[in-house]
Amino acid sequence: MSKYSQITEYLECFLENEVKKTGLSKVVVGLSGGLDSAVVAVLAEAVFKEDLLCVKMPSQYSSQNSLDDADELCRDFSLNTITASIEPMLRAYEKLNPELNNLRKGNFSSRMRMSTLFDISARKGALVLGTSNKSELMLGYGTLYGDLASAINPIGDLYKSEVFELAEYLGVSKCIIKKPPSADLWDGQSDEADLGYTYVELDEAMKLYVEERLSREEIIKKGINEKMLDMIIQKIFSNHFKRKMPVIAKLTSRTLNHDFNYPRDITL
Repeated sequence: MSKYSQITEYLECFLENEVKKTGLSKVVVGLSGGLDSAVVAVLAEAVFKEDLLCVKMPSQYSSQNSLDDADELCRDFSLNTITASIEPMLRAYEKLNPELNNLRKGNFSSRMRMSTLFDISARKGALVLGTSNKSELMLGYGTLYGDLASAINPIGDLYKSEVFELAEYLGVSKCIIKKPPSADLWDGQSDEADLGYTYVELDEAMKLYVEERLSREEIIKKGINEKMLDMIIQKIFSNHFKRKMPVIAKLTSRTLNHDFNYPRDITL
């Protein structure tokens, strides 16, 4: 059995078991036309069939290519899909805040999409599946309470370069696999341009630092770009708060997330 055959089987079992633990049977995925959401949607379709709903949430900054790619994926895998545009909300907010820069615009767009997705999930009695990969999570390349929010995330322990390989195995459309990663948060936005390096370069260094736990000096000796490595280490630590629940001030003998901790799926 190949690596990605095993990963696929495991992730499908993970999705089925974790959703079943909640007592629900339906899931929703925000479908952008990008790689990560495509992989999650294909994995979810194999498990939930008609109980999966893919939601396209374009804005005025969404590229037509992304919308076309999302439609092609839905045709290829017979995915149930609806469109819930965030454009009216974003235009209204831009009008109220004419000084809005790209960072704020991107964060607001991401949060509007997740608010929309969670509202649809409430209406449908479904769980929201996450689409953030490990590269993004480690670097903090995501919006708190935006694209980082979800009930269950099947790809959060796969680096972006591994998601590309999993997409190939799953038969995701070539047009999605080959295009430069972008969240379409503003005109011309590109993930790798924002980060300054390709995901292949970033992932090679992160695997050495995170998985193999090599020191900075040991990694540099392996020929990794020193400037890039320092950026990675700085981002991993400065964005750690995004990977944790909000810190609660401890005042009693048993405080949530301090010493009142139970497994997520605990029952009486």
